[in-house]
Amino acid sequence: METLTALTMDIRGFSITLCFLICVFPSSFGLNPDEVERLGRSSYIAAVYEHRVVLTPEPHLARTRAAALRHMRTNLDVFEEQARRASQQGVQILVFPEDGIHGFNFSRSSISSYLETVPDPRLESWNPCTQPGRYNNTDVLQRLSCMARCYSLYLVANMASLQPCPASTDPPTCPPDGRWQFNTDVVFSSDGQLVARYHKQNLYFEKAFDVPPSPELITFDTPFAGRFGVLTCFDLMFREPAVGLVERGVRQLVYPTAWMNQLPLLAAAQFQRAFSLGAGVTVLAANVRSDVLGMTGSGIFTPASALAHHHSFQGQPEEGRLLVARVPVLDPLWSGAEEEAAGGEVEDVGGDESSWSVVESRHCKQEENNCLDSMASTPSPSPRPVTSSSPIFHSSMMYDLFTFARVPAVQGQLRVCQGTLCCHLQYRRSQPGGGELYALGAFAGTHTVNGRYALQVCALVRCAGQKATSCGQEVVEAESKMDFMLSGRFETPHVYPSLVVSGVKLEQPRHFDIKPTGTVTMAHSNMAAGLVTACLYGRMYHLDRV
Repeated sequence: METLTALTMDIRGFSITLCFLICVFPSSFGLNPDEVERLGRSSYIAAVYEHRVVLTPEPHLARTRAAALRHMRTNLDVFEEQARRASQQGVQILVFPEDGIHGFNFSRSSISSYLETVPDPRLESWNPCTQPGRYNNTDVLQRLSCMARCYSLYLVANMASLQPCPASTDPPTCPPDGRWQFNTDVVFSSDGQLVARYHKQNLYFEKAFDVPPSPELITFDTPFAGRFGVLTCFDLMFREPAVGLVERGVRQLVYPTAWMNQLPLLAAAQFQRAFSLGAGVTVLAANVRSDVLGMTGSGIFTPASALAHHHSFQGQPEEGRLLVARVPVLDPLWSGAEEEAAGGEVEDVGGDESSWSVVESRHCKQEENNCLDSMASTPSPSPRPVTSSSPIFHSSMMYDLFTFARVPAVQGQLRVCQGTLCCHLQYRRSQPGGGELYALGAFAGTHTVNGRYALQVCALVRCAGQKATSCGQEVVEAESKMDFMLSGRFETPHVYPSLVVSGVKLEQPRHFDIKPTGTVTMAHSNMAAGLVTACLYGRMYHLDRV
């Protein structure tokens, strides 16, 4: 192991640690030679940290700069410790969550003492750790830069920034106080250089911040894995920047978030994993941990497999969690990438095993009819007309009025439609639960609560009770295991599959396929725990503003 000594200095109320590496990190990062040879150059070690943010008790009250720095130092001290732990495990890129340094619920005026100027690294080269005097009031940037430099890793963090704007813009976008305030992601290279700055495009009730005057598609390059794209929290729900980055060939995303879980369709890790699988990208997702706000769910996801973490909130301590894994390189233009890495799996190389949901690669390579092995061994059940044995009903799920059909008996086939979307289910309960009610739901329309976006959704959900009105309510536990094939004909290629089982654990579908005709199919069998949700979540980006 490396030997590390540190000199701590106090600069403008901040503890800046200057580190000197006496020995070089071993090239094997603690792995044995056989493992190094097997994994080769087409992988890297990534980490995300789910952080329990220390909040200011009165975010709506203005504070002095000194008070704001004292507050942020409590969170940055935790970041420093996690960066140290990550470096000991050979981590090359580390992602911290959105709002992890300053917290949330500020007003435009009360956050002013937390703001720092972040120059555009596309226009100028700057290392805040080695050049601290270039800009005033950049204490947070200096601390993060020195952290990256000290522990020799790429570091991604989220902070509050300001940028003066001209009073005369066309169209007029400058606020009355003459500056933009942004929710900002910053990325530092392993020598402390500021290499990326991204301003969050899709704000979620964030009164302290402005939407940037024009959308940004921000990337940065690394020597170990090629190119990464940057986006933040609610951005993942919209075309820009998420799909815009993917369409430009970016296949690796860093993703700070402060996501409030919304089961049964939009738990944090559930949608992170769904986007990774549906878009064919790696997502390094770091979420906040807050029991009061229902925030948890972080992970390291590739299209083939994943490592995810979700607190159950039931008797578990409210604490942070560092997740570390070896990840295949997916950037097709990276000179060191190997073709087989595109379908590679993540490998857990650290962290608390009990906290991980391990999703193995189980993509089905056979034809669709052969994918459900256990169902294929049994004669296909005869269709069950929805109108007779499975009456249609309507119930609200995620504030949207779904059309549902009960899932009766032990096995069968169902179809339920809403508008032009029809969802089909072939199923067999391999382990029926004690009277648990399931329903197949369809929704085609525009979601308008806490955001506006157009959807087509097919979802098989466990209902909270025996009444139809309970279908669509939040459920976290289930006993019924089910072999199934869920499909629908969508009017969008942007369909994101998710499979959640009891305890909000994730499983990898055995089969997921999007055909040129628009038919999307997800199939699974032999699940490890009871089914909570199986969902095909289609985003009709082109209709968002209609």
